[in-house]
Amino acid sequence: MAKGKGTVFFCQNCGYESSKWMGQCPACKEWNSFVEEKVVKASPNTRARRMEAKVTPITEVSINECERISVGFQELDRVLGGGLVKGSLILVGGDPGIGKSTILLQVCKNLSEQGRKVLYISGEESMEQIKMRADRIGTFGNSLSLFCETSLTLIEEVIDGEKPEVVVIDSVQTMYGEDVSSAPGSVSQVREATNTFMQIAKGKGITIFLVGHVTKEGVVAGPRVLEHMVDTVLYFEGDRHASYRILRGVKNRFGSTNEIGVFEMQQTGLREVENPSEFMLEGRPKDASGSVVACSMEGSRPILLEVQALVCQSNLGIPRRTTVGAELNRVNQLMAVLEKRGGFHLGSCDAYVNIAGGIRMVEPAIDLAIAAAIISSYKERIMPPGTILFGEIGLSGEVRAVSMAEQRVREAKKLGFLRCVLPESNRKGLPEIEGIEIVGISSVTEILSLCKA
Repeated sequence: MAKGKGTVFFCQNCGYESSKWMGQCPACKEWNSFVEEKVVKASPNTRARRMEAKVTPITEVSINECERISVGFQELDRVLGGGLVKGSLILVGGDPGIGKSTILLQVCKNLSEQGRKVLYISGEESMEQIKMRADRIGTFGNSLSLFCETSLTLIEEVIDGEKPEVVVIDSVQTMYGEDVSSAPGSVSQVREATNTFMQIAKGKGITIFLVGHVTKEGVVAGPRVLEHMVDTVLYFEGDRHASYRILRGVKNRFGSTNEIGVFEMQQTGLREVENPSEFMLEGRPKDASGSVVACSMEGSRPILLEVQALVCQSNLGIPRRTTVGAELNRVNQLMAVLEKRGGFHLGSCDAYVNIAGGIRMVEPAIDLAIAAAIISSYKERIMPPGTILFGEIGLSGEVRAVSMAEQRVREAKKLGFLRCVLPESNRKGLPEIEGIEIVGISSVTEILSLCKA
């Protein structure tokens, strides 16, 4: 670094560097995020690098179609954009105990069964602990090797000697370089370790998985630049005390970031759920007010889910509003629209909205289902069985069109639904679909007429 021996202050959120401590980071505006770390001056041999540097016109750059490697999980392949890309750097984050190490060990098993050379490097567990978890998962081949170490220098030497195709680093916060004097897990060490693995991945064409710890806010620990350096960022979501897990891609240089993968935790590891809609609707109550079925799109996949609402008179001065899986501000906005445009007196009522199954949805297309669930609970009217709803609601009470309406309707028909309620503007452009009744509405005032007493 440019400053010789001494100390500098780093922002733990974005990696901003300062010569003195500051209460607020001027780059990301985060408060109390600066930590003091020792730094030493690095002296790389830049002369040789200058001689190798070459500028290439974009017209002379050739594009080779990247080969995709299947990891043995269709759900994970979908989130990755079709499989692994050689030379890619993938960051996997999630809460403790959510299943990050388990799914990566299963990926190692699947890849080793394909005859690919895989190296699993752990800085947190011993080989005996990894072997115990591996025995629960299944039988492994000899093409999977284990190495327990935290020194970046030793890890580089082992990778050079073993020449694996895929490497798993569990976790990046435990790795340290001797050239950086700060403790493992600090901003400098995490940045140095990620930079080292990035050079290995790009220079040798090795696919590297990095397991990242998360903070109490739910973001990957370390500098924010960590997520910018890697090619793909995957997050594991869900309650670790429940059986379901959602794998969501939030960054992907080789595919879409809208796809999700659904897994179920079992004694033998994680099992992919091929039909998430059926999984999410399992155990749904019948003839219960406040329960409706919605359809949301995650990338190219329609997912059916149950939206539940409980509305009752409040005994408090300020009514309580609680949401699980839905955005609280969005629910408050929908209730204001229903009161102003629909004539429902909800200002003195407590409201609890829940998306069953533990999945979190923010797509506006579930607005109509949330509003219908609130009205159903408030009026004690039941939505007829076999009915599904989707549509966006504006501030004027209008029901607005959403994308991919035909895919949503066909998914509902496949699961046995008999009636689909959608925006009128979507209904006009839909072809006739045999076996399901399509009902178009244009205002929130029409929702109550859909329910039965």
